[in-house]
Amino acid sequence: QLQPVESGGGLVQPGGSLRLSCAASKFSLDYYPVGWFRQAPGKEREGISCISSNGDTTTYADSVKGRFTIGRETGSTTVYLQINSLSPEDTAVYYCAILTYCSGAGLGSADFWGQGTQVTVSS
Repeated sequence: QLQPVESGGGLVQPGGSLRLSCAASKFSLDYYPVGWFRQAPGKEREGISCISSNGDTTTYADSVKGRFTIGRETGSTTVYLQINSLSPEDTAVYYCAILTYCSGAGLGSADFWGQGTQVTVSS
């Protein structure tokens, strides 16, 4: 079973930043495209960003473009999501998932999901 694990969520004030991580203990994420999704209370799950297996392609939803950055950690198999300029509208459970693909056109379907990490933006 290819299940990634998210970490790094928490409570942050508006305008603050967090760095979320997606890791796997029993396999390497280096071989897979990885996506980040979020689900706010009462809303559908939204795909917000992805990175290709070789890191050459990254994609962002309009709602996070310019504020979020996805990348692969140097020297590890972790995929991070740097989230800046947070607002209460960013409050959600954030999930990472292994995708079928990541391209400039968007995120492929997600085959394997993590359990999620809660991000709460509040003063």
